[in-house]
Amino acid sequence: MKIRFAHALILALVLALPAGGWAGFTLMHRDAAKPDGRPMLEEFIPSAPNLPAPATAFADDTGRSVSLADFRGRVVLVNLWATWCQPCIREMPALDRLAAAMKGTDFAVVLISQDRGGAHVVGPFLQQLGLKVLQTYLDPKSAVGQAFAVRGLPTSILIDRDGTELGRLEGAEEWDGAAAQALLRSYVERGGKKPAEPVKAQG
Repeated sequence: MKIRFAHALILALVLALPAGGWAGFTLMHRDAAKPDGRPMLEEFIPSAPNLPAPATAFADDTGRSVSLADFRGRVVLVNLWATWCQPCIREMPALDRLAAAMKGTDFAVVLISQDRGGAHVVGPFLQQLGLKVLQTYLDPKSAVGQAFAVRGLPTSILIDRDGTELGRLEGAEEWDGAAAQALLRSYVERGGKKPAEPVKAQG
């Protein structure tokens, strides 16, 4: 009897997996560290080497095609999310507050939904969340997630003004917290670029 119950439980969990096949990260905020005096979040992984962000197209809520090239000139935090992803939903209000706090700077939060149902699923869901600043873009074929080689949701990717990936964070984050804002503002203030590597002395 116990064996049958275990099998039934496993089957239920498998059936509950999202249709898109994405994993859902459960990583949450860790304490911020400041190596070399620079602000940093423990889960933020700087890109090495820096790679151009993909030119993959996604859509706005009217169906108009958009790409990250449309955001050139700003430091952009791309957040890939889905309505079925609980960690995504938990961090959404913090992303909304972050966008409000950094309004007026050369910075943008770009939400891109990976839901297969597109606007029919995402639109009513966002209305229930009651976001004050942010709206979302749509990517029902998960083309952007695949182009970025994303392993699960949510994933946030920081892009510089020239369209180059600076780093990424896998899992939910307290984006309106002091540590996150300090990290993001440091990139905005230095033009979005990673700090130059120190020149080695010739011996």
